[in-house]
This record gives sequence, C-alpha cells and structure tokens, in this order.
Amino acid sequence: MNSLTVRMARHSARHPWRAVVGWLVFVALCLVVGGAVGTNSAKTADYRVGEAGRAEAMAAEGHLERLSTEQVLISARSGALDDQADKQAAEAAARDLTARMKPLPEVAEVAAPLWSGDGRILMVEVSLKGEERDAKDKVDALVAQTEAVQKAHPRLLLEETGSPSISKGVDQQRSDDLALSEAITLPVTLITLLVVFGSVVMAAVPLLLALSSIAAAIGLAMVASHFSPDAGVGTNVILMIGLAVGVDYTLFYLKREREERARGGGRLSTEALVELAAATSGRAVVVSGLAVVASTATLYLASDVIFSSLATGTIVVVLVAVASSVTALPALLVVLGKRAERRARRRAERGKPARRARGEAGGRTGDRAGGRIWAALLRPAARHPLATLCVSVLALLALVLPLAGLNITEMSRDTHSREIPAMQVYDRLNEAFPEQRVTHDIVVRADASRTRQVTGALRKLAELAHRDPLFADGSRIRTSADHRVSVLRLKVPYLGNSDQAKTSLAHLRHDYLPATVGRVEGAEYGVSGDVARYADYPAHQNSKLPLVIGALLLVTFAMTVYAFRSVMLGLIGVVLNLLSAAAALGLLVLVFQNTWAEGLLDFHSTGSIGSRVPLFLFVILFGLSMDYQVFVVSRIREAVLAGVPTRQAVLDGIRSSASVVTSAAVVMTTVFVSFVFLHIIEMKQIGFVLAAAVLLDAFVVRIMILPAALLLLGEATWWPSRPSQPSRPSQPGREAAAEPGRAPHGHPAVDVR
Repeated sequence: MNSLTVRMARHSARHPWRAVVGWLVFVALCLVVGGAVGTNSAKTADYRVGEAGRAEAMAAEGHLERLSTEQVLISARSGALDDQADKQAAEAAARDLTARMKPLPEVAEVAAPLWSGDGRILMVEVSLKGEERDAKDKVDALVAQTEAVQKAHPRLLLEETGSPSISKGVDQQRSDDLALSEAITLPVTLITLLVVFGSVVMAAVPLLLALSSIAAAIGLAMVASHFSPDAGVGTNVILMIGLAVGVDYTLFYLKREREERARGGGRLSTEALVELAAATSGRAVVVSGLAVVASTATLYLASDVIFSSLATGTIVVVLVAVASSVTALPALLVVLGKRAERRARRRAERGKPARRARGEAGGRTGDRAGGRIWAALLRPAARHPLATLCVSVLALLALVLPLAGLNITEMSRDTHSREIPAMQVYDRLNEAFPEQRVTHDIVVRADASRTRQVTGALRKLAELAHRDPLFADGSRIRTSADHRVSVLRLKVPYLGNSDQAKTSLAHLRHDYLPATVGRVEGAEYGVSGDVARYADYPAHQNSKLPLVIGALLLVTFAMTVYAFRSVMLGLIGVVLNLLSAAAALGLLVLVFQNTWAEGLLDFHSTGSIGSRVPLFLFVILFGLSMDYQVFVVSRIREAVLAGVPTRQAVLDGIRSSASVVTSAAVVMTTVFVSFVFLHIIEMKQIGFVLAAAVLLDAFVVRIMILPAALLLLGEATWWPSRPSQPSRPSQPGREAAAEPGRAPHGHPAVDVR
C-alpha cells in the first residue's frame, strides 16, 4: 500500500488543515491566473474546414472576406406604409439612421435603403468591421443608434436583426439556461446525497468539492485556451461534466471510507480508514479519471476547434476533480472523522452510550434492505446468465436500430429559439426580403495575368445562375488590389436549411463552376457561405470519424488492460461501451429526429441530429462508461485477490458496488437531464442522450450484461494473467497498530499496482 495515491492520501491525512488550505489556495490561484491571462477565443479562421474554409481563406488573403451585417427594418406600427407621407417618413428615418451609423468606428459600410417587394418595409443594411466572431460584441453601439432613431420617429417601428444580434441573443439565452440548469441540479444533487449519507455535512462534501473543482477548472481552461483556442463551449462542458464526475469521484471515495469504518467496528483510526479508501476506491478514481482523459483526448484528432475546446474543458475539469479526490478529500475525511471521535469520547465521559453517525446507523439496516433489492436484481444473471445476456443484448440492439437512419446536419441559424427577439425579426426579414435569405460566395484565386479570363468566367457563371430558378440575382464581381483574388456573390431566395438551398450549392460546385472557372488554367476556386459551411462541416467530421473512433476503441482497450491486467476484460469493456453508447445514440435518433416527443421535451424537430453531437457524445460516453466499469470490476478483482472464487466475487462485487453506482447514476442523470430544459437544440440532445446513456449503463449493462458475461467466462475473465494469491493477514490488533494503513483481519488484500 505505497502507491502514489496512498502516499498523497497519507500526507493529506497527517496534515489535514495544510491540505485543505492548500487546496483552497490552488483554486484561488487558478482563478487569479486565469483571470489575469484571460480567455483566448477562437477566431473566424479557426473554424474553417472543407471547401468553404479554403474559399474563405482565399477571400481573406485578398481582403475580400464577407463582413458581418445587421439589418434594420423600418415599418408602420400598425398596418402598412400605404400613403406617400408614410413612405417619406420611413425614408427620412432611414436617412437619419444612415447618418448615425456611418461615423461609428464599428461600421464599415451602410448600404442604400431597400424597399421590400410589397412596399411595406424599408431595410437598411449595416456592415461591421473586423472579425466575424467578434461582431456580436459590437452590436450594442448599433442598437443604441437604432433606439435613438426609434425615439425620434415614434409613429414608425424600427427592429434590428443580423448574425451579430442573433449570436448575442443566443449567448444570453445560453447564460439564462445554464442558470436554470444550476438551480435545478444543485438542490436535487444535494437531496440525493442526503439520502445516500443521511448527514448534511457528509452530503455537502461532494458538492463543495465538485464546485471548487469547477472553479479551478474554469481558471485553468483560460490558461489552456492560449494553447488551444476556446470556441465558447468550454465553460458549458466544464459545468456539465465537472459536477457529474466531481460528485461521483467523491462519492466513490466517501462510500468506501464509511463502508470500511462500519466493517472495522472502531478498531481502525481515521487515518487508517482514509489510507484504505485511497488504496481501493482512490485508485479506482484515478484510473477512471485517466481513462476519461485518454478517451476524451481522441477528440483532438477531429482537427476541429469546437471539438478541441470540448476536449480541453473535459480533460481539465476531470483532472482537477481527480486531484481534489486524492488530496482535499482525505484531509476533509480526517477532519470530520476526528470531530466525530471527539464527540464520541465526550459522550462516553458523560456516561452516555455512543451514537453512530446517521449515515452509519442507517447503513446496517439500509445495507440489508439494499442488499435484498440488489440480490433480486442480480438473480436473473446469477441463475440464467446466458439467457440474461442474450435478452439484455437484444434489447440494447433494438435501441441501436434507429441509428441506421441517423441524419446529421449542421444546426443553422434557422434552428435557434424564436424566443430570441432578433430571431423574430429575422423571420420577418426573410418573409419580406426572400432574396436576402441565402448567399453563396464564389471565390477564385489565379495569377494576376489571368484576371480578365477569371472575370469573364465569373460573368458566364452568373448568366447560368440567372437562368436557374434556384437563384435570385448576383452582385458585381469584386477583385483584390493585387488582381489575384476575385469574388462573385449569388443570392438564393430560400432558407439555408432548405433542400432548394442545398441543391443550388450542388449546381454551383458540380455543374456551373467546372464549366466556367474550372476552364481557366491554374485557377483555384471554391464556394463559401452559410449553406456551404453547413454542408462541409458534417462532411469534414465524417472523414475524421474512423480515425477518432479507432483511436477511442484502442485507448479504451489499452486502459482497461492496464488497469486489470486482463485482455478479456479489455475486450468486454470495449464491446459493452460500444453497445451502450450506440443504444443511447439510437434512442436519441428515435426521439429527436421524429416529432412525437416535441411537446414532451419542448423542442421543434429538425428531422436531424446536430453534426457535433454524435462524435462528442460517443467519446464522452466511452469515458463515463469507464467510471462504472473501473469501479465495479475493481471490487470484483479485489475479492478475487483475497481468494474469493470468481463467481462469488462477481456477485459480491456488483452487489457491494451497486448502491454507490446507483447513487452516482442518479447524480449524473440529474445533471444531464437539467440540460434538456435548455433552448439550444444541440444542448438538449446532449443532455438527453447523456442521461439516457448513464441509466442504460448503470441499470442494464452493469447489472445485467456485465455479471452475466463474467459468470459465463468464469476464470477466463482474467486471461492471460492469474490474480495473485492473497497475502497472509497479521493479527488484527498488531496489524492495526503497526501499520495503520492496513485493513484488519478479514479485509480483502488490495492490489495497488
């Protein structure tokens, strides 16, 4: 019992207040340093993938990149701008608005006012300077001018929308949603822990450690963003994963310490109990955390800034949660244990009978009741392992079937919640100005000597598009100062997620461009724009999918073999994780690609799954499944090392770990379900599938499939190694006195390699 985990726990146990203060200083230091260096947010260039990304890079090279725009709609407060006086008032407001917008340092250009086809609305379009990703931070200056013009023309209605306004509205909605999620999650988590421990103090420990780990991780993530840019999702994933694993890791440790305390019957000191918990559950926490980190790191292979940001947030918060569980937690346990011992001594001095802590007192009765429940649940696997295995696997495979119809699309601007005011104005803009709905940017780069040929080819392309009913009209051809880059913008009168918009992109890429620009020798070309981005991103992701999944399977296998010295357990772990993740994703397809659950979960089905959801969830689910796999199999292997036959070890190990796995699953499910209440459709999908996966893994895979498989394998479970023979125990009193970290006679020997 001299592993790094035990040595760290021993040091914390011997110097508890030093360890607690050290942890608090570490958390504060992370926040201070993170605040000092700030967050390095991803730039527009970091998001470029596929042909659209290459086209955007070429346009940026010629300083012809697309600028972010805001549209201000001017209409009558009631009815229409029918008479000439009303239209003159609208035009006067447009002139006032233009005069106010042009001098703003954020504004690059203000276009001439444009009337809608029915003459009911006048639109003023304002282009913003600088990075597309930074445009939302400049919206307030424009909104202030729009509001000023509104006050000067009270008979009219001025409304503003645009990508920056919508992005700002989405950020605000996400912030409000996360506040709601926290308001739901924290009380439910606390209540769950109260039920588990029966003590407010003990229930508060996991929650406080998890929250402090989240705080430290947020600070460290700011530092990490200077090596891997933050795509704006890092904090979201830190909150979601941090609370789930932070509470779980602490729960695993706490439950084992209390179990050993009850088993020891007062013969072991608090320090010895902490060391024993560190050697068993502490080791499982470390292995589990490293498995989550290793599996999540495969997301970097996707070569995508969003996945990299998700991976960084997850890795940082998991490592911090592991650190808290092997440093601060042992110290807190010693402090609380000493406090309980002093209270017991005072009661003894007053002649009163010793009173067990509520968690311990309820442990015996609760354990007997819980043991009967879990014995009943395990009975099918124990008596009929083959039948249980077949039925359970077939049930999960039935959930996998909908995955065959998986439709992955990029969640476009059109899928955002209409509770965002800018989205409501956006809908009115699309209705009044259909030609403004979608634009394609055709970008061509060639030698300056071929400028005339490129211009002629683009004009011919514009003529072909003009005869195509899928296109509205085109803009003038813009050419860079060095005559190497040219851009033609074509408009499409359909929404970006419509079949017509997608077909128009296909016509450009596969028909019109090869027939025109493609014939200019040495010319590079591509199509960018929202539709191109929405098409290229899933395609890029699908091309990386085999690499990421292959690496994920390899990492999971290697981590399991390393943890348990068993190739067979490695194979079982990979298969079970694959099965549970696929079943959860199949359930996601069944719910979100159809309309039957729209009212129940408050969403509008797009008939698809967000392009980032499956890969991210597949990786995260593999990591979270390792939590339960490591913890449950550790208890089984621990019993085998103590000389218990494999069959009995399987049943005893799963039965003894069932309550903590169930408690952990409830906590995780609560955290993830709270994300279903969010408005952003991708976050809803992530929250739903994570909750479903945790429940499937905890109650089907670990209670039905895993024990059935291990019982059928028997001693072959540990192939190619053979568990070592248990060490010969010493006398209880002498053992406890000489080596406080060891268990008394009757405790299983612990392998901590």
